[in-house]
Amino acid sequence: MNIAFRLNGETVALQDVAPTTTLLDWLRDDRGLTGTKEGCNEGDCGACSVMVTDAQGAHALNACILFLPQLDGKAVRTVEGIAAPDGTLHPVQQAMIDYHGSQCGFCTPGFIVSMATAHLNGQTDHDTQLAGNLCRCTGYAPIIRAAKAAETALVPDHMHDAPLAESSPEPYADGFRPKTSDDLAAWYLDNPEATLIAGATDVGLWVTKSFRDLGKVAFLNGCDDLRGVKQTGDEIRIGAMTTLSDLETTLSPIYPSLGAMLRRYGSVQVRNAATIGGNIANGSPIGDGPPALIALGAQLHLRQGDRHRNMPLDEFFLDYGKQDRQPGEFVEAITIPSRDDRLKCYKLSKRFDQDISAVCGCMSIAVADGIVTSARIAFGGMAGTPKRASHAETELIDAQWSEAAVRKAMLAMRADFQPLSDMRASANYRMQAAQNMLMRYWQEDHGDQVSAWEVTP
Repeated sequence: MNIAFRLNGETVALQDVAPTTTLLDWLRDDRGLTGTKEGCNEGDCGACSVMVTDAQGAHALNACILFLPQLDGKAVRTVEGIAAPDGTLHPVQQAMIDYHGSQCGFCTPGFIVSMATAHLNGQTDHDTQLAGNLCRCTGYAPIIRAAKAAETALVPDHMHDAPLAESSPEPYADGFRPKTSDDLAAWYLDNPEATLIAGATDVGLWVTKSFRDLGKVAFLNGCDDLRGVKQTGDEIRIGAMTTLSDLETTLSPIYPSLGAMLRRYGSVQVRNAATIGGNIANGSPIGDGPPALIALGAQLHLRQGDRHRNMPLDEFFLDYGKQDRQPGEFVEAITIPSRDDRLKCYKLSKRFDQDISAVCGCMSIAVADGIVTSARIAFGGMAGTPKRASHAETELIDAQWSEAAVRKAMLAMRADFQPLSDMRASANYRMQAAQNMLMRYWQEDHGDQVSAWEVTP
């Protein structure tokens, strides 16, 4: 593939790029820009963080799972480009010195890039912005103090990068960069064995950890018509290429509990790359997106060539690792009906930030005059697929919205799930946690404070 992008203010044009070359490897091996570090090589530690600017703005991303073709037409800034061309330190760099934010220094370049990107965007929620950067030396406190100290400093002029024009969408022997869903549909129909790459937060690990040869690939980041959230009178349509960051921003005012859950989905760097379409299409039984969307009554929209197919999202997941998707068919969009907000999402994990769920429970239960009129209860981590608690739902519908009815529904969950024991949780723990999430929903609906973040002595 032939691509072009800006690197620290200078235009770079590359010929015959191997599609699955990561930005991290290219920076270190081809450009000698070794400030960008390899830590985990899977997007968890943030030592490889870079700033990428496109038409949607500047974002911190993990270079270790970012493939070069994803950068076509964009601007990249590494830690070597954070200081001004004359050597003047960026305000966050100076603050890190002043507040003793660095010790061993291995993680420092990633922190600097994440802090500089947040500074550019005026984001001052530092605990969130830096949750994807791991430091084992300083305990974070001096780093957070440095970030706060730099908040009011002016953004240096050189940090305002402008992206390039993207290359043409012509196919190559080993891949394709479509510009529209029509381009993608036609090419994928002829190349159904190809791997589709959206954010690469999952596929990237196939290369960096499993060393897989992906064969033909298609990079979908140029398909702007698959991106974005549109609300009409009776539904919300979410394009498959909508990132989790954009989804969080758009849906938080409508469904605050979903927004709070998305805030804990990976890190800022991961959410800036990961797409909701990829989250669904990979069929993970522990993905946090599908339970929430299922609870909201989502419809999935698939496309194969010129053929479009719709189905309830919960019917897409057939078995572990198996989805109802035909060769050459891809996820185009998801729609959820506009309705009163009755959604609650509960993510149970060992860490608050950037951790995989042991159980993720999402519920939307409608009540009128004290009677349950509808119930959609979905879980991740309780089966080989994201799955509804249909027996529990049946127990609730048409019943009094009471603690007694909820306890009956909790018992009915044992007919819905036979969870497994693994490194994250035992089967019994998962079952009890899922049951307790339903009780928590009822208690919250009756005004009780049950969140550890809200309860005070």
